Amino acid sequence: MVGKNQAYKTINSALAQAQNGDTILVQKGHYREGNINIQKSIALIGIGRPVLDGQMKYEIVSLRANKILLQGFKIINSGEDEVKNIGAVRLYDSQFSTIKNNIFENNYFGITIQRGYQCLIQNNKITTNRGKSQELIGDGVHVWSSAEIWIKNNYISGHKDGIYLEKANNTFVFRNISEKNKRYGLHFMFAHNNVYTGNIFKNNDAGVAVMYSRNVGMYKNKFLDNWGDGVYGLLLKDLTFSKIKNNIFNNNTAAIFMDGTSKVDLNNNQFSNNGWGIKLNANCMENRLMKNNFENNTFDVSTSGSLVMNIFKNNHWDKYEGYDLDKDQIGDVPFHPLSLYSVLSEQNPMIMLLYRAFFVEILDRSERLIPSLTPENFVDEKPQMKANEVM
Repeated sequence: MVGKNQAYKTINSALAQAQNGDTILVQKGHYREGNINIQKSIALIGIGRPVLDGQMKYEIVSLRANKILLQGFKIINSGEDEVKNIGAVRLYDSQFSTIKNNIFENNYFGITIQRGYQCLIQNNKITTNRGKSQELIGDGVHVWSSAEIWIKNNYISGHKDGIYLEKANNTFVFRNISEKNKRYGLHFMFAHNNVYTGNIFKNNDAGVAVMYSRNVGMYKNKFLDNWGDGVYGLLLKDLTFSKIKNNIFNNNTAAIFMDGTSKVDLNNNQFSNNGWGIKLNANCMENRLMKNNFENNTFDVSTSGSLVMNIFKNNHWDKYEGYDLDKDQIGDVPFHPLSLYSVLSEQNPMIMLLYRAFFVEILDRSERLIPSLTPENFVDEKPQMKANEVM
């Protein structure tokens, strides 16, 4: 251990002597020091990937000051407490601190930030096989009551939620891979004015949930292989004034499920090979779905009601069979994307057993020509003949 150009036998002894602004270099080794409690503005840097082992008992590193750097460690075997939510690393009221280039393995929670401000979580690998179900494991990155947190270029797998943001505002989530988590790859609760972009959410129990939030920007993400009973690529619950643009939704049970969502723009997204492209509950209003591509989905859209107060315009539908006589790349005949069978299956899921039957195809085609059971205003007046540009 090196600090102040002196050698120390333990990390905690070096911390006891350190002053604000010092750097402590931790040499390669296996360190079992219980809780490492940092109460000074220092840089703690691992050389040769030293291991900090919580022995299944302790919160391994606690950051209780501003301007702390934690870098270059392998942090394993945190304690577990369902009330205190302890885990590998926690930031307590910390500002301008950075956690980067670390490996987290077999922890209950990975990184927890409470009442943080302008902190950076970057280039960490956060994995665990500890919890067999979501009730038995914490989150990879858990942010609570914080502002301006940057979560960038991390790999997160095996946790309850890959990234969880509650009352976390003005936060930026960029180019993370969040996969094989027990619940959501990314989860917002009462989290406003946030942006997530360039991320991959793959094979989670559900991809992303944005709930009770407003002004969330969702750009250039990939929602892949989130498949199973009641599983969504993206769940929108009581969301307002937000934008969803240039995303790819591929091979999800339902790409997007919208409930109580209003004033959201969904533009230039790709919906491919999903069970449902969009499930749109009747309590969703004033949303605009424009210039999206719907290709090879079992159902492109479905709804739970008969009154539709949303706009569909200039989308590309591979099921569209109209014509374009004036060659302006816009179909001359409006397209009704809501199939009769999708409406019936919402009311009685068991009829999916008949999905491939010939008479079902006849019913769907007849309903598109002369709508009787599906809402007449559930229509794209200007369907695009060619796919829109997505990314």
